Amino acid sequence: MQRDDTPISKKKFMEELYRYKKGSVSRRHFLGVTGLGMASAVMGAAVPGLRPLPAFAAGDIGDRVILATWPNYHDPANFDAFTEATGAHVQVNVFGSNEEMLAKLQAGGSGWDVYVPTNYTISTYVAEDLIEPLDTSRLPNYDATAYDPRFAEAGSVDGTLYAVPKNWGTTGLAYNSKHTDGVKLDSWKQFFDITKESFSGRTMVHDYQLTTIGNALKYFGYSFNSVDPAELADAEKLLLEVKPHLFAISSDYQPAMRNGDAWLTMCWTGDGKQMNTDMPEIEFVLGKEGGELWSDYYAIPKGAPHMDAAYALINFLLDPQVNAKEVLAHGYPSADAHTNALLPAELLNDPILYPAQELLSALEFGAAATLTDPNRAELMARFKSA
Repeated sequence: MQRDDTPISKKKFMEELYRYKKGSVSRRHFLGVTGLGMASAVMGAAVPGLRPLPAFAAGDIGDRVILATWPNYHDPANFDAFTEATGAHVQVNVFGSNEEMLAKLQAGGSGWDVYVPTNYTISTYVAEDLIEPLDTSRLPNYDATAYDPRFAEAGSVDGTLYAVPKNWGTTGLAYNSKHTDGVKLDSWKQFFDITKESFSGRTMVHDYQLTTIGNALKYFGYSFNSVDPAELADAEKLLLEVKPHLFAISSDYQPAMRNGDAWLTMCWTGDGKQMNTDMPEIEFVLGKEGGELWSDYYAIPKGAPHMDAAYALINFLLDPQVNAKEVLAHGYPSADAHTNALLPAELLNDPILYPAQELLSALEFGAAATLTDPNRAELMARFKSA
């Protein structure tokens, strides 16, 4: 059969556009009948001011894309918009720690297309051949020059790009100030001491060794990333002392904080901002002893089953207008200058999202050694089973 390359007429295009607007046909049908490139050209001529179809919508990327990510970390409306544009449904799998994510990928068969690793883990994924190098030609919305290097450099290993920045933030503590008798909390020493006293049964810690052990280490003034056996022994003793006084060990702590079951929790930036916005009595602060500064990335696991959809989703989420909606929804700061240019000044000046420099300077990025250190893993296992 001879191929028909005859360009679609303006009249035919407008008929199809009308059918699409009425909902009589799907977006996929509209793209297939009109042809994306030709449709864009005709659209510009026939409908001045109508935005061209986005690059990520080109072609048939399948009917789904599976994203492994953290709790409370996206704007669901953006996923709806992606599905509307591409026909691919976004299936979200939530995890609570980088160790959980690593274990699932090591076991094989995760089914993930895109995942969100933290800065210190990427070199391990590369070493274990669990991550795809990225083809930036398939990510036209990625502009490497727009990112703060502090929150972007971990995405490259030995000169190869494996992950692109999503957001950055800090790990602090959130507390309900209605229950502190006017006392302001600002340290990890207060966090653990008050848990054993007036906040007994009301405190939550992460189901995540990096932060739970790391913040226990800060109680003693040790490095957040320590793997020293003697220092880990001190941290374990403290954690075992507070274990009977905990409400829960969970990385999804917002529900309990919001309904009043918990009054104090280890907390990431965006969760702190979300809760403080809705319930100003819940305050978010950084421990004055230090703690964690982190950056998260978008990456594609080795052998992702829906590779075209993976690239399409990442590219869509990197669009500054889409990313600005993400930031407004989840409250985690972006390292992308293009996105920040679209955000309101009050957000960019918010002390939860952008702490004072003297507070940031006391924080540490996670170290790769902590991800696979057997002593830390065994300590966390003993703490959870105690």
